[in-house]
Amino acid sequence: MDPNHSEKFAIHEAAREGKTAVVESLLNANPKLASLKDDDERLPIHWAAAYNRLPIVELLASRKNFDPDVTDSSGWTPLMIAASLKNAEGDAIIELLLRKDADVNMKSSTGQNALHFATSKGNISTVRTLLANKCSARVKDKRGQLPLHRAAAIGSVPLMKILLEEGKSPVNATDNDGLTALHHAIAEGHGDAAIFLMKAGAELDKRDNEGRYAIELAPDKKVRSYIIQTAEREGIELP
Repeated sequence: MDPNHSEKFAIHEAAREGKTAVVESLLNANPKLASLKDDDERLPIHWAAAYNRLPIVELLASRKNFDPDVTDSSGWTPLMIAASLKNAEGDAIIELLLRKDADVNMKSSTGQNALHFATSKGNISTVRTLLANKCSARVKDKRGQLPLHRAAAIGSVPLMKILLEEGKSPVNATDNDGLTALHHAIAEGHGDAAIFLMKAGAELDKRDNEGRYAIELAPDKKVRSYIIQTAEREGIELP
C-alpha cells in the first residue's frame, strides 16, 4: 500500500475509529477534507455512519454545505448505511440525517431504498421511522423485490404487518423470478410468516416463473405439513 495512503485518508480512519477530536482538528486545518472521497468513493460521513459514530456524524452534519444525500460507489447514502446497522443501532443517526432533510427515497445502484436495508436487518424501529417520514414500501429493487419480500424471507411477522398496514405494501407483488412474499416465506421455511401472509390476503394459486405454487417451495416435509395443517385449521384451502 502507498505509504501516503493512510495519511491521505486519515480523516476516514479517524471517522471509523470514532476519534472525534482528530476529525475536528483535521477539518479545522482543512475543511475540504469533509468531502474527500476514498477508494470506495466514501466520504468521512459514510464511515462515521457505518461504524455508528454519532458524535462524528453530528460534527460533519453541522458544517456548512453538508449534503446528507451524498453517495458512495454503490450508490449508498449515509441514511442507507445507518438503516442497515444491526439491532437498529443507526436510529439516532437516521433522526439526525432526517433533520438535515435527507431524502428517504433515494435508491442505491441496485435499486434499494433505506427501507429494503432496514427490513433485511429486521430493524423494526428503523422501518417505522422511515415509513413515518414517507419512505415508500412500494418500491421494487432491481431484482423486483419490495421490502415485504425481504421481511418474508427473514420470517418477520411484525415487519410484514407494519409494511402492509403502515406502508400500504401490496401483498401479492412478484419479483423478477415471479416469487411473491409468500413464496419467499415458505422457501425459507418460515411457517408462521406464511400463515400470516395467507390471512393477509396472499393469493395461494399464484405460480412463479417456473410454474410452482408457494407451498411447493417448502424446504422439507416438516415445514410443508405444518403450513398445510395450520392453514386447514384456519379454514384456508391450499391449491
